Amino acid sequence: MANDKAKYNIKAISNILGIQPGTLRAWERRYNIVEPIRNDSGHRLYSDEHVAILRWLLDKVNKGFTIGQAVGLLEKGSVNLETQNEPQHTNRLETFARELKESLLSFQELRANHILDEAFSLFSVEKVVLEIISPVLIEIGEAWENNKITVAHEHYSSQYLRTRIGSIFNNLQIDPLLPKVVAVCGPSERHELGLLIFTLYLRRKGFEVIYLGTGVPTKDLKLVVGETSAKYLFLSCSISTNLKETLTVIDEMSEFMPGLHIGLGGNGVYHLSKRQNEEYKQFLLGNSKDEWDEWLKVRLFKS
Repeated sequence: MANDKAKYNIKAISNILGIQPGTLRAWERRYNIVEPIRNDSGHRLYSDEHVAILRWLLDKVNKGFTIGQAVGLLEKGSVNLETQNEPQHTNRLETFARELKESLLSFQELRANHILDEAFSLFSVEKVVLEIISPVLIEIGEAWENNKITVAHEHYSSQYLRTRIGSIFNNLQIDPLLPKVVAVCGPSERHELGLLIFTLYLRRKGFEVIYLGTGVPTKDLKLVVGETSAKYLFLSCSISTNLKETLTVIDEMSEFMPGLHIGLGGNGVYHLSKRQNEEYKQFLLGNSKDEWDEWLKVRLFKS
């Protein structure tokens, strides 16, 4: 295969397919599934054909095959890689999410640990957090609000997920060249896991995040933002009844520090009126990684 066709490094492959670099290296060593080209620095480079092979194998793993079984199918031939699409919606990620939810609601910590450990060994942190942990968080929150589970079930599940996210958060490196960020729940908010997931996304990008959690008065928030010289402030509002107070905080902080970039996320945003959506459009983060990336890209350019 010509060197000029190998154009993706291992980080790019990880982002494209959502697979951990360590997992990919292990697959290469054990099964010789692809042979990446080495550049002058000795780093792996992958071609579009490599991507197609890896995507096909990952699709099989998502559907329940072991990697060994998937490689065996590939080696038998009769596989048209050009017709392979992204993994179907019903896949291994959804299985992980369902099993994680079941284990938490039955208070099985060891089983939950095993499920997440396996998921993290296969997929990137972003994919596990956004496509396994986040859906479980939403489903358990909705079940509690609809009186389908007890407060004890909700508290146990939330505390477990908070601990797992926190352990990842604290082990990530900070880029000192990036501006500081303050993250806080809106007034009267008690649901903070959604904000934690977003701040984990920020830490993965290298931002130093000053996480304040819940119950912080606006006067204290102004103090923290001023003392830390933060350039970004992110608020989370998950309950619609807290939306009015949260918007008031945005108004006050915008007036207090005009150059501050403020973002708002959470399920409460879906209850904004048409007028409010237009008035606060610049603050709305969206609900996907791509939307978060775009929101940050525009404001980083202005910083």
